[in-house]
Amino acid sequence: MPVSSRYRPNPIILELGEKFYDLVKPAAFPQARERFWNSEWAEKIGLAALDQNEREMHFHRFEPLPENLPQPLALRYHGHQFRSYNERLGDGRGFLFAQLKDDRDRTLDLGTKGSGPTPYSRAGDGMLTLKGAMREALATEMLESLGVNTSKTFAIFETGLNLHRNDEPSPTRSAVLTRLSHSHIRFGTFQRHAAHRDPDAIQRLIVYSVEHFYPSVKSEPVAIWPIKLLEEIVKASARLCAGWMVAGFVHGVLNTDNMSLTGESFDYGPYRFLPKYDPEFTAAYFDETGLYAYGRQPEAVMWNLERLAECFLYAGAEKDALIEALRKFTPTFNDAAANRFRDRLGLEDRGIEADEELLLAGFNLLGHSQVTFEQFFFDWYGGSSSDHERWQRSPEKASYSGEPFERFQKLIAAWPASEDAVAILAEQSKLKSDDYFKREKPEMLLIDEIEAIWKPISESDDWSLFERKIENIRRMGRVFRRR
Repeated sequence: MPVSSRYRPNPIILELGEKFYDLVKPAAFPQARERFWNSEWAEKIGLAALDQNEREMHFHRFEPLPENLPQPLALRYHGHQFRSYNERLGDGRGFLFAQLKDDRDRTLDLGTKGSGPTPYSRAGDGMLTLKGAMREALATEMLESLGVNTSKTFAIFETGLNLHRNDEPSPTRSAVLTRLSHSHIRFGTFQRHAAHRDPDAIQRLIVYSVEHFYPSVKSEPVAIWPIKLLEEIVKASARLCAGWMVAGFVHGVLNTDNMSLTGESFDYGPYRFLPKYDPEFTAAYFDETGLYAYGRQPEAVMWNLERLAECFLYAGAEKDALIEALRKFTPTFNDAAANRFRDRLGLEDRGIEADEELLLAGFNLLGHSQVTFEQFFFDWYGGSSSDHERWQRSPEKASYSGEPFERFQKLIAAWPASEDAVAILAEQSKLKSDDYFKREKPEMLLIDEIEAIWKPISESDDWSLFERKIENIRRMGRVFRRR
């Protein structure tokens, strides 16, 4: 394998020891057809020079990368699934394949989905459908371009197997996906060792997390590391949740095993992006009570954080101190949501009170008008005075009426565009073609389009719509300087 100076292996998970994982073997697949390769992130982690055969070797057969993990590891964890505790969890169709540093000196994990059965497969086949892999790639690309902290889809190989699933027409094609994440330590990792009443394991997880993910805590006395670490996780999770809400994203399955220690969104199953603002909108057909509906996501994340905090009792943390750390969630979430909302509108920072007023007025208008969620941010980017009031050319102009609209318009009319937005709009106006803001509609990722992208893949192996969508999403991200 051609190794560049940017390739820096860093298999730190081995510090934790065998109590935290099981050695596993990848499945042997009959076919290897590369369907997706993330060249942007390959460059950042020193793997851009891999040729086709080497990609297949490492991300289809999962032969070890140089000086990295010698064998894949299925990580052990428990978790609450729809608030019922499950001790039979763990990496059931994936494993940790490698760890390495990126161009910003952060350790990243390469983990899999659909790589075959493990000790935690619970009678499942450990496989992933090709449609599921395609959907995850679209989700991660869209969220990254919207500025949400997310795992990255790194590689997808179709494997030549036919799978039977209850929620897809079967038999359906299979794939193995590799994702890039900042950590595979989940809330459920702590829960497993708390359930086993193993304070030593909890303490080792805390030290590992401080050393590698939250080094600012190292300056604090060791005795309060559990509290300070929880505070950082609470704030990171709050910022992530704010990102989902302002992006109009519904994760769908916010179980504790789907929450990462680093506040990074991952594991995309029945996700959805909002068509229109609706707090009761659910993504998963099996979420019959709306537990993880769009408007309940902050509550769900907070509930999960409370379960994590309970684990820290085994590290000697006092209950009152843990409760105080949990109280950081609401102000952090509120500030992050208001800041992100203003940023998505491309407006000047005028302080948190002004941001919160803008957010309330904006969501009030979204609820009243029922304008398409993403269209709203497109129509109003840069303020009402920019680009001759773009909203007046909107295909949904008729939705902007009534008292909520008048209040929002009055508020935004006196609000200058941010320096970034001014620069972005000036750059766009100079383009002879491909001016994002000359379009009628923004880039979106609603369920109907996802199904339309999948149809030609399923029927005639035509990937052109998928490839075009990925490029369009990335182009949008570059417009807003988020890639």
